[in-house]
Amino acid sequence: MTDSMTGFQEAFIALESFVKERIRADNTPGLALAVTDREKLLHVSLHGFADLGAQIPVTPDTLFEIGSISKSFTAFALMQLVEDGKLDLHAPVTHCLPWFQVRSEHKPITLHHLLSHTAGVINGMDFSAEGKYEVYELRETEATATPGTFFHYSNVGYKTLGLVLEELLGRPYAEIIQERILDPLEMTVTQAAITHETRKRMAVGYVSLYDDRPGYPSHPRVPATWMEYDAADGSVAATVTEMAAYVRMLMNRGKGPGTRIVSEESFALMTQRVIETEKEEEGTFYGYGLVISESDGRTCIGHGGGMVGYYSAILADMDDGLGIVVLTNGPGEPCEIARSAVRFLCSVLHNQEPASLLPIPDPTQIDKGADYVGTYRAGTKMFTLVAGSGKLTMRYDSEEIALERRDPDCFYVPHRDFALFLLRFGREEGQVVEAFHGPDWYTRDRHSGPTNFDYPGEWEAYAGHYRSHNPWYSNFQVVLRKGALMLISPGGDEAPMRLLNNSVFRVGKDEQSPERIRFDTVLNDRALHARLSCCDFYRTCTP
Repeated sequence: MTDSMTGFQEAFIALESFVKERIRADNTPGLALAVTDREKLLHVSLHGFADLGAQIPVTPDTLFEIGSISKSFTAFALMQLVEDGKLDLHAPVTHCLPWFQVRSEHKPITLHHLLSHTAGVINGMDFSAEGKYEVYELRETEATATPGTFFHYSNVGYKTLGLVLEELLGRPYAEIIQERILDPLEMTVTQAAITHETRKRMAVGYVSLYDDRPGYPSHPRVPATWMEYDAADGSVAATVTEMAAYVRMLMNRGKGPGTRIVSEESFALMTQRVIETEKEEEGTFYGYGLVISESDGRTCIGHGGGMVGYYSAILADMDDGLGIVVLTNGPGEPCEIARSAVRFLCSVLHNQEPASLLPIPDPTQIDKGADYVGTYRAGTKMFTLVAGSGKLTMRYDSEEIALERRDPDCFYVPHRDFALFLLRFGREEGQVVEAFHGPDWYTRDRHSGPTNFDYPGEWEAYAGHYRSHNPWYSNFQVVLRKGALMLISPGGDEAPMRLLNNSVFRVGKDEQSPERIRFDTVLNDRALHARLSCCDFYRTCTP
């Protein structure tokens, strides 16, 4: 590594430029990045403000909430108990927590299943200020897949694991992590619980002014809701330099600066390819609190994290021994920055043609824009799409608006009438024939399918906008479209709803999805209350 340091200095300049461009594109308030090898810190990059209002810059000592990266801390502590002979990962959870209960027709859920997100239980809505009540409420849910066979990310599963630690050791989770992980790694500033005392040294978290629609870089940033938190799925607040020490431990396969955190055998179990993840690209697996990705014969391990007002990522190339930490206090793309940085720096290390630090794509540059050209109608509503110069333009209400791609066949329309939802397109035999925007279903002349659909009349009572005081998931929309109900999250993700019984629906495309929503309190043909995965939401006044 030392022989390559000259090349790395030039590479770090290029990396700085890339990060600055990414921050501008995403309107990220503040960012801290660190590069480390297996032995020492190589580079620290600090950008923007820890507090926009007070114009306090990000420093190496600024604390950021790291969210789900904390899950690996929980996994390490559990593996230590396995090594001590105090825990069997393949025993039912009820051996440790007799009161743990989930309705199920399948075999018992074990700690192994919770660690690998293969228990078949709900994600969890973070509706409780602490973890125990939300875990207790699992008795109101159903495990919908044979444990070990279906990947479904579960925060409440990791909250359960934290309670197991507390039960076995008779101490609060934060004290356990402090003694068993932070102290051995000399992470003296990092905190294992987010409290008002922590807040004094923490970057202010920022969110978009609008919580009810897809994000856009021009949306104003406002301070996020503050919460104290100490559950095992995401309660660690850390500095970028101390997280670099944590990544060094990962690259040294569980060995810290003075002692091992876990044995080689335990680390191998944590990084086993338990199951391929559902939403990632091919070759990405989940182990115990860590994501393992394989590409071009190389192996990386890491994890992303998200809290209310914070996003983060760690990534370690296990072959070359280069690791990246990216922490932000607002909207941004830390996972993409980390992937690009590792790929780029590893190519420099090998004196190869440097891998491209991917330029920020222009979302208005649309490939195959001709697929979408045409006039679309939904009742009295209408728009026309035209393509040219690599762009897809909407002609609507005497205006011309350049569409911005978000996903395949999915676009953001920067116009007030399209602000609440993404514009999605449907195909028949490869041809675009329809468009969806919230409850509106647009068709074009080549659409040949049915235009009228039968559905239970009471479903009309369920459509609408629902809100909660939960800062994690504050609201959602339920729309009735083409005779089916759809749940739309504020970010624009759409999940189909399938009726199971009475007014209870499964949420999600996969038949094994454990997520459920139930409607009740129908007044004047409108449901006033919805319970989504144990969290209560209420019809709100806004569209």
